[in-house]
Order: sequence, then structure tokens, then C-alpha cells
Amino acid sequence: DQTIFNLMAADPVSAEQIAQAMYHWDDILVHHKGQAMRSSGHGFAGIGRKQLLNILQTRAIELGVQLHFEREAAELDELLAEFRPALVIACDGLNSKLRTTFSAHFSPDIDVRTCRFVWLGTRQKFDAFTFAFVHTEHGWWQAHAYQFSEEMSTFIVETPEAVWRAHGLEDMSQEAAIAFCERLFADYLGGHALVSNATHLRGSANWIRFPRVICAHWVHEHHGVPIVLMGDAAHTAHFSIGSGTKLALEDAIDLVQSLSTGQTLSQSLTDYEARRSVEVLKIQNAARNSTEWFEHVARYVDLPLPQFTYSLLTRSQRIGHDNLRLRDPKWLADFERWFAQADRLPMLTPFTLRGCTLMNRIVVSPMATYHAAEGVAQTFHQVHLGARALGGAALVMVEMTSPTPEGRITPACLGLWNDRQMLALKDIVAFVHAESPAKIGLQIGHSGPKGSTQLGWEAIDEPLHPADNNWPVLAASALAYGPQNQTPTELSETQMQELVLAFTESTKRATQAGFDWLELHAAHGYLLASFLSPLTNHRQDGYGGDLDKRCRFPLMVFRAMRAAWPADKPMSVRLSAHDWAEGGNTGEQAVAIARLFKEAGADLIDVSSGQTTRAAKPVYGRMYQTPFADRIRNEVGIATMAVGAITEADQVNSIIAAGRADLCAIGRPHLANPNWTLHELAKIQNQQAQWPKAYHAGRDQLYREIAKQAPLKGEANGL
Repeated sequence: DQTIFNLMAADPVSAEQIAQAMYHWDDILVHHKGQAMRSSGHGFAGIGRKQLLNILQTRAIELGVQLHFEREAAELDELLAEFRPALVIACDGLNSKLRTTFSAHFSPDIDVRTCRFVWLGTRQKFDAFTFAFVHTEHGWWQAHAYQFSEEMSTFIVETPEAVWRAHGLEDMSQEAAIAFCERLFADYLGGHALVSNATHLRGSANWIRFPRVICAHWVHEHHGVPIVLMGDAAHTAHFSIGSGTKLALEDAIDLVQSLSTGQTLSQSLTDYEARRSVEVLKIQNAARNSTEWFEHVARYVDLPLPQFTYSLLTRSQRIGHDNLRLRDPKWLADFERWFAQADRLPMLTPFTLRGCTLMNRIVVSPMATYHAAEGVAQTFHQVHLGARALGGAALVMVEMTSPTPEGRITPACLGLWNDRQMLALKDIVAFVHAESPAKIGLQIGHSGPKGSTQLGWEAIDEPLHPADNNWPVLAASALAYGPQNQTPTELSETQMQELVLAFTESTKRATQAGFDWLELHAAHGYLLASFLSPLTNHRQDGYGGDLDKRCRFPLMVFRAMRAAWPADKPMSVRLSAHDWAEGGNTGEQAVAIARLFKEAGADLIDVSSGQTTRAAKPVYGRMYQTPFADRIRNEVGIATMAVGAITEADQVNSIIAAGRADLCAIGRPHLANPNWTLHELAKIQNQQAQWPKAYHAGRDQLYREIAKQAPLKGEANGL
């Protein structure tokens, strides 16, 4: 729908002809484990490729364009001499010869994905975009099927490479492979055959792995003539989220707009690349999430059908909870009742670990505030944490608190190595328990190589100034965090034992203070994280080398803390699920590490990423760390907490409802607004949050003012 709208604005004549030739539908139908579920309001349209090309060719002729066929783009110099163009548009497809010829300039990054797929057709008619999932003795297969004309439908068959090979498809003839697919998906073909659109191919050649293409540059000048990439030549997005044709049409619209501004040709092309590449990257990021969902569908197959369908519908992270409500309010209302067993938003469902029940799924992240004195919490901490406990979150986490003086990040960070510190924290816990329904947790961690640094609003992660104020720091290996940081002392086994005791004593004091939840910080390049990452652990003894050895000391600390922490209270671990640096831990290692902590008694993994090395190059974006939480939760079978660029209730609802995580930790938004949870719910006029009684008058006025600004129907907003 959006593509047709854009095309209609740019070229209404072409758009009208294309729209009339398209087959439209609104529904998505999911078949899984003998069940089916349908949702509506999605607005799809399909058209045969030849028919689309014929419409465009006819329209081009009407506008006076001279069409030439069967000329190779590789004959560029001949074409330049013959036609003397002012501009060459390289829209020569996925296997672009012009992109290849000038690859040194365009700098294409081609990531070949892990599934095999084949693009087939059938005369079976589908009244919805149909996803069918079939299990064999070797693994899962899926079909993406949709009708594009009165007579024909597309039928894409996809499976992981290992499953494809296990079935012998690599050595099958094209005819045998199609027959195999017909048998596999017979329940959905209604007796119709499958046909290939690549009849000239033999063997496995028409089974491909999707290549994701990103080009660093889209414009190159050759013999004084600029060449600009467009469509699949410049970028690709997986077929599970949107077609290359859609992106190419929108490239063309943007390019024409850039050329119509009155600027020089060079400046117009520069503007086109700068603006359009950002928009395409957004689509590609969403497509990456969608691609990975289908590559790892085995993670989700045991979800109940409603949640499996919800996960599929929101797999790109571009479609959220509120968007689904706009598309199909009845389907979402039914889903919410199923999920919560009540008329309640997913983010407002209770969550229980061991003997601790949280009233909703919102957590205030542990965030350093640099206001302690000799490790002791001050009045600031009581106001800061108390305000956020009154603000609607279910769990408020106290910032990383050190078990030793040298384990602090800065001189103004919290500690828990004496009773004075414990009593100050106990007062805060007592306030939270007396004045709010929230629970309160403590994160314990040791700064390791990132200790003895300046306050966060000074030169973060840089050593104290003057230098003689610095204290010695410790790490897995004698590797400085940065060029100005101290070189830490490599931790000896004796020091390890001393630290295990220190962590244990802090845990006991946390119990005395009355905390409901305890978390061990093993992320972000701090002491325990320095053991986990191969980038920071270069030890040659039993605590370095392979992953099991790198995990040995952090697990030793965790087990000692778990033994000292009450059995009826939950304990979590914060991990960096990806180092974002070459040679570091990735999602695969994160799964293995999480599995080891689960075996040691962890109840939940708080999934962050990065900050283990200054060489890290994270790929930021909204909810950018959530896929790591998703993977750990659904592969390891342990509860997870998602964190990182989660800024709206809609995002929380979609994360929780899809089963990507069990809790969402909100950091910076809670620094800006201690009442973030209450205000997010007020935006959608949901009155199920628990406001402090003293604030009811303010609550009522807030709801009235928001209702005046944007009247909303209760049934469309989770009431």
C-alpha cells in the first residue's frame, strides 16, 4: 500500500496502471503444527514481473524513451561512446556487472545468508500471504506463498543449509527437487503442481543463499560520466520483508526528486546517496532481523501458535504492538486476553521468579549516578531510587555496587564492604517497600581494568586527575582498557579467592539490607567480563584459553554468591552478548556462556553488549540488543531481560508478547523521567497502572489533558 502511494505521487499514470494489474490482499495466514491462525489489515499487493516490466516499457515509450534490449551493461565504454549520456543509472540487479567492474570504488559488502531457498510458482490460489512450516527428520522447512495474478501464485521454499544438504537437494535434479517440495507441502497446494521460473537451470543451481548487499558508495565517475547505483545493484533486502522492486522504485522516485532541485548534477547525486542510503539501511536492518528469524525458526517452534504468530508478525522490529492494533484490533485483543489471561497489556502482566513476583515487566536499569561518599549511599540515592519506585516500574535496580574499595569505577560509586554502607542501602530498601508496590534489586560488580576513573560527566573511562589519586586496578590479563588507562595487575589465584570471599560478604550484606533481587555484573569490560572475552583474557593458566576456562572464575564468583543468597530470591547475571569487535565474543559464545550460568543456578540473563574494548563498533538502532536476549531466551531456555534503546511502551509490549525477553530494562528514559511507565500508559489512556495515592489528582489531570490532545478509543488502547 505504501509503495503504491509513493508511486502515485511520483507518476500517477504508471501507478494507476500498475495498481489495476495488481492482486491485492490484506491477510496473513500461518500454518504450524496442524493449526492455522489468520490476521488481517496488512495491505499487500503482488504483480507478475513480466507484466510489471511491460507496463513500465509501454509507459517509457509513451514518454519518448528509446528502449534497447540485449545489450550487456559490461559493454559500458561502447555504450558511452554511442549514446554520450550525462548520467548512467546502474540498475543491473543483484549480480550487477557495473558494481563488480568498479567494486574498488563502490566497496560492496556482500553477506551470504545461511538458508537455501528456491523461487517457485503454482496455480494454487492463496487468499492471504501464507506461511507454512513443516518439520522433517532433518529439521524445519518453510514456505512463503502469495498470489500475484488471477491464475498464479509465488511459492518460495526455504530451509537452513544443513537441512537442505541432509535431504540430498544438492545432488537432485531440478525436477526431483520440485517433486520433493510438492510432497513436502502437499497439504497446502491443493493438488496443484509447483513450477520453476528458471527452466534453463539444472541440478541445485536454482537453490540459492540470499546475498545481503550494502555498498559504501553509490556514485562513481567514469570518463567524466557519473554512474549511480540503484535497486539491487546498490542494496538488497531479504524477500521475507520486502521486494527489491519496491526499493528500486522508491530509489527512482528519490533520484528524480534529487535531480529536480536545481543543484548541480554532482551535488544532486551526493544528496541522493546521503538521503536514500539512510532510508535503505533502516529497511536492511529490519530485513536482517526478519532474515534471522527464518534462519532460526527452530528457536520459536515450541511457542504456542498465538505467540508464534505474533513473533512472526513482529520479527522485523518495525511492526510493534500498537501497529498490530491498528491493523487488526480484534486479533490483537484476542491475543492479549490469551497472553495475560485477562484484559491487560503484555507489559502489565506479572512475572514471577522463585519467590519474587513483579507486578509488570518494566525494570529501572542499574545506572551509575556518582553520588556516593566512601561507598555510602547518600540522600540523593534515596530520592533517585525512591522516585523511580513510585514511577510505576516493577523492579528498581541499584547501580553497580562494589564488594571492595578498589572495585569501584570512580571514587563516587557505591560499595558494600562494610555495615555502614549496608545500613544506608537498607534505609532505601525500607522506603521502597513501604511506599510502593515495586521490588528493589542490587547489582554487584567489580570495575576491574575500568576502575579508578573520572566521573561520568567528566572524562568517562579515563584515569583520575591528578594521577596520584589513582588506585591499582585488576584484570584477567595485564591489558589496559585504553591508552591512558593503567595497565592492570593480572589476577592471581590467591586474589581470586579473596575476591570470591568479598563478593560473598557483599551478598550477605545485601540480604541484611532486604533486597528482593540480586544481579552479578559480568559485562561491559569490568573484572568478570575481562575473563569472559578472548579480547581481554590472554591467560595461559586454567582461567584462560577456551570458553569453559574463561568462564571458570566468573562462575566461581556466581556460585559462591548464589549459595549465600536466599534460595527463594532470584539472581540474575548481566552479560555482554557481543563484543562488537573482531576476534571477540559473538551471539554464539553468549549462548554458551548463558547456558553455563543457567547450570550454575542463574534465574535470568540481563542481556547487554559491548563496552569490553575501545575497539568495539556496535551497530546501533532501536532495540538493537533485543535479538541477543531473544536468542539466549529461546535457545538456552532461561528468562532474559532486554536492554538498550528501548524507549516506548509499544516496544516493550512487542518484546514481551513475542517472547523475545521476559523483562525490559529502561535506562536513559528513566533518567529523564522517573515516571516513565506511568506516563507511557497515560499516552494511550490505559488506567491499569498503580499510581501512588498521593498522586491521583495529578494522574487524573494528566489523563484529561492527553484525552483532549488526541481523543482515543478505549477499545483500541488496551482498556
